[in-house]
Amino acid sequence: MFDHALNRLLARGLRPYALQLGVVILLQAVATIASLELPTQNADIIDKGVATGDTHFIWVHGGYMLAISLVQVLAQVGAVFFGARLAMAFGRDTRAAVFDRTLSFSSREVNQFGAPSLITRTTNDVQQVQMLILMTCIMILGAPITMIGGVVMALRTDLTMSWIILVAVVIMGVAIGILITKMGPVFASMQKKIDALNRVLREQISGIRVVRAFVREPFERDRFAVANGDVTKTALTVGRAMATMFPIVMLILNASTVAVLWVGSKQIEAGNIEVGQMTAFLTYLMQILMSVMMATMMIIMVPRAAVCAERIMEVLETDSTVVPPVDSVKTVSEVGDVRLNSVSFTYPGAEEAVLNDLTFEIRPGTFTAVIGATGSGKTTLVNLIPRLYDATDGSVEVDGVDVKRLDPDLLWNRIGLVPQKPYLFSGTVASNLRFGNPDATDEELWHALTIAQADDFVRDMTDQLDAHIAQGGTNVSGGQRQRLSIARALVKRPDIYIFDDSFSALDVATDARLRQALVAETRDAAVLVVAQRVSTIRDADEIVVLDAGRIVGRGTHDELLGTCETYAEIVDSQLSAEEAAA
Repeated sequence: MFDHALNRLLARGLRPYALQLGVVILLQAVATIASLELPTQNADIIDKGVATGDTHFIWVHGGYMLAISLVQVLAQVGAVFFGARLAMAFGRDTRAAVFDRTLSFSSREVNQFGAPSLITRTTNDVQQVQMLILMTCIMILGAPITMIGGVVMALRTDLTMSWIILVAVVIMGVAIGILITKMGPVFASMQKKIDALNRVLREQISGIRVVRAFVREPFERDRFAVANGDVTKTALTVGRAMATMFPIVMLILNASTVAVLWVGSKQIEAGNIEVGQMTAFLTYLMQILMSVMMATMMIIMVPRAAVCAERIMEVLETDSTVVPPVDSVKTVSEVGDVRLNSVSFTYPGAEEAVLNDLTFEIRPGTFTAVIGATGSGKTTLVNLIPRLYDATDGSVEVDGVDVKRLDPDLLWNRIGLVPQKPYLFSGTVASNLRFGNPDATDEELWHALTIAQADDFVRDMTDQLDAHIAQGGTNVSGGQRQRLSIARALVKRPDIYIFDDSFSALDVATDARLRQALVAETRDAAVLVVAQRVSTIRDADEIVVLDAGRIVGRGTHDELLGTCETYAEIVDSQLSAEEAAA
């Protein structure tokens, strides 16, 4: 299975570089054939030039050997040059392909693989296959030619010692084959342990504040040590196998050399061969066994590269459950209208649906709110509108068209989403705000910051719009991250605004000012707000109350107080009687 995956990946990745691969093979063949000619010339110099004292013969054939060596060097350098370019280009294109495929995944596929595994597959796994290609181009392509040519030239030199070649190759092949069969499962285990190590390290770096707050450094240090130790043990297993291989190979090489010298000396004594012929045979034997050893090095790399190829192909051949429509709708007549028609959603493998038979509409120029207890399905509902997931049953329509039929770019350009966990990218304040509109002017950025109540702290920064933002926005507070995320959505100026609990980290006064500023800014757009605080949504045109994935109430704040028990309980838990009635 692993070898099949490796073949498919190589066929897919090397197809654009077929000509370049052909050049590498040709240069390796030239270099190898040149190397096979050298022992014969050396034998002639020993047997004819040195034995007879013919210096002219030695100079002529010596010069010929130098010319052959020069051709060999040039061909080998060319093969290495083109082989390195080929391997690096394959790695670049494969990483790009895995990255592009990952970007096309819905939240379901991302959760299925996990971020640490996707990172490992894009980096370490691709690197392993890339290294196999590099070593193949540099060393291994010449091995079969050397082996076959060496056997032919050795037999031409002397037939009586050919049994030594046969015995040496068979013993080496059997010994190496046993090692290889044991190393395949070990390499598969190693990649999984690297995934686990990446997961632990990523969790600890991302949650460093929580670790320190609960004084869990010793526990996390031990957890990392376990994952690190697992990788180390597996790597040691591989290292021991490779350490066993090289002594075996050297033992066979040295034993073969002794055998050739022993048998060859008898043949020289009997007058059947000359010293130069024995020297040439010994050189060919070394070339044959060295080519076997080089092939062995490739074979050792194949199991790990095959495991990595299987993991890469798993990503490349996984289709997103959110499939772009074949004949997509690229224009719409309505602007900023969202309808949910009997929508239900069940997560893969779940026994019960998260959302059940939801039907309501978000119209342009209206403020619609969704409230409910934790786990009632609010965020899942939000994810269905921009097609981060597809509804299991029913339909979600944007601007009168089912989102499954809309062109993805058209859909996403219509929506400005502020997620529950605001995420900022490494860069500057301006680069983050321009994420949705790269052409936004500085004036537009400051306007969005003012509406989001973020202009005050941005002005206090040393470089203001050019102030540095760390990855994830870790150098600003939670409330500042939320306000910058809101400003980012405002810069986009979409037809539909979705705020998924985006005001939770704001104090009450800032929350009130922000909502008041949003009213004028989003007057013509459809606004959906998911919130936990009643004070955030009490002025909504319509409030949808969710309980266990079902709509249990719809209406204004005043209407729901008298008709929806769930909403009344939420209000009672947060507001006094006077505040609720105000």
